[in-house]
Amino acid sequence: MQSTDTGPAAQVSQPSARPDRRALLAAAVTVVLWASAFVAIRSAGRDFSPGALALGRLLSATAVLAVISLGKREGWPARAAWPGIAATGVLWFGVYMVALNWGEQHLDAGTAAMVVNIGPVLIALLSSRLLKEGLPRPLVTGIAVSFAGVIGVGIATSTGAHPSPAGVLLCLLAAASYAVAVVSQKPALRHASALQATTFGCAVGALACLPFGGQLVAQLSTAPLSATLSVVYLGVLPTAVAFTTWAYALSRTTAGRMGATTYLVPLLTVGMSWAFLGQVPAPLALAGGLLFLAGVALSRRLK
Repeated sequence: MQSTDTGPAAQVSQPSARPDRRALLAAAVTVVLWASAFVAIRSAGRDFSPGALALGRLLSATAVLAVISLGKREGWPARAAWPGIAATGVLWFGVYMVALNWGEQHLDAGTAAMVVNIGPVLIALLSSRLLKEGLPRPLVTGIAVSFAGVIGVGIATSTGAHPSPAGVLLCLLAAASYAVAVVSQKPALRHASALQATTFGCAVGALACLPFGGQLVAQLSTAPLSATLSVVYLGVLPTAVAFTTWAYALSRTTAGRMGATTYLVPLLTVGMSWAFLGQVPAPLALAGGLLFLAGVALSRRLK
């Protein structure tokens, strides 16, 4: 198959000032599934190392997406989409997933979700400069408030019963990778469909994580069935489904607004983590997390 600008990619809608109902529904699906991912990562991380978990998740997602793409005859993305797809694959499906998996070996799922969710502030800042989406006045104040919250989480995790400043740093790395990836993905969606961008992004991420293949094979042989099923779940729903619905919604609105839709992820994650893992963030960590979420919300207020 040859790269072409016709077909599904040519039918991608231009983003409107306000997302349509289907885009909002797609974003809602993404938020719920991504919240569940933090819990599943924490659970599967007991039996899989960070790199092996990322590779297993990506291989599952790529297999599912490849079958769907072949059935829909999506074809290869246009050449102009590849820089964004490659950057997304390496940063979001590679660096982000490994860093987050590693970070959750030091932090509970709720705290990790709160730290990673500084990403929308970074997305707003980057998209205002690189995508010319505008720089709202409250953004600088929001960034200051958010980083004050990160400091609070850092203090809580470094002085508690189980010090874990490394977990905070790893989750911040994940947030930065996620933010740069979103800004890179946005231009790619002008030339590729959401399914194409997600399918080939996952494939690139899986290739980047292939050095962890030996670990994955070894750990699959010893991991309980429940842990292996968690890896498959992460690949099929929070990755294959949720990243596709994310890309679909992103193609119909701005990167800054899409970043803002993830506000609810940490709150949902805390609830799921409490229900399924019996974990609740430390009081100071929770307060710090809520503070930088308030900063994220403030940064996205309209002028």
